Amino acid sequence: MTAKIISGAEIAREIREELKREVAILGEKHGVVPGLVTILVGENPASVSYVTAKQQAAKALGFYSLQVNEPETISEENLEELVNTYNRNSLIHGILVQLPLPSHINESAVLHAVDPRKDVDGFHPVNVGKLMIGEADFIPCTPAGIQQLLLRTGIETDGAEVVVVGRSNIVGKPIANILLQKGKGANATVTVCHTRTRNLAEHTKRADILIVAAGKPKAITADMVREGAVVIDVGVNRIGVSESGKAKLCGDVDFERVKEKAGAITPVPGGVGPMTITMLMMNTVKAAKIAAGIKP
Repeated sequence: MTAKIISGAEIAREIREELKREVAILGEKHGVVPGLVTILVGENPASVSYVTAKQQAAKALGFYSLQVNEPETISEENLEELVNTYNRNSLIHGILVQLPLPSHINESAVLHAVDPRKDVDGFHPVNVGKLMIGEADFIPCTPAGIQQLLLRTGIETDGAEVVVVGRSNIVGKPIANILLQKGKGANATVTVCHTRTRNLAEHTKRADILIVAAGKPKAITADMVREGAVVIDVGVNRIGVSESGKAKLCGDVDFERVKEKAGAITPVPGGVGPMTITMLMMNTVKAAKIAAGIKP
């Protein structure tokens, strides 16, 4: 058996077309243009690439978008003041501070400075708490993308045994909480595994849906996966450079072997990755609606 490939790239394109129409309607009927500011500190090449992609996506959808570049030497106080400037700006509905930040800046303090109503990354403690009680306005983008992949490929989560490998605040913890909630694309029984989990394979082999965000190349091998399971690989690991100079990437799952055993699987690249920026756009549209008093 060869697994069905879940194409995040295709699903992301589908959602962006929906968002483009929604943005047009918001402008025509309500005079609302979603506004997004991305704040980049320093010149980390990966961060520059991510921010560029986010700005391109925002402009393609018809957002009012701003890119703010600050030197690596900016103080934490000045960065928080900059965030507060956009908290007060009515044209901006979403604020994204690109991580990682330089070591002299407390990332949590900066993220907590973002107005929760403009926290389109879903990282503010207010939004984390609302997610926990099933009243989320903004779900963190990568977990939101995973849920959309499951929903839009018709994968049943109701009563499913889900195993999450990884307990980060960005992916592992929020996706576990999302899938625990009552509602469509949720209602699952969830186990979270991590670096201190004993006999990891005993857990992963139980999974109807296995979500892997371990941060380690090919950490999940075929013998750790149940026949016919759905495997969502969140990992993106650089494992070398091609002859043309392009980075070689692999996930946290041994894709070539696991795809012969799984029922469905996401590739790397082209799986979860394209969904993350798309969910950022979706959250920004939602923030614009909430600010305008329009039911999301």
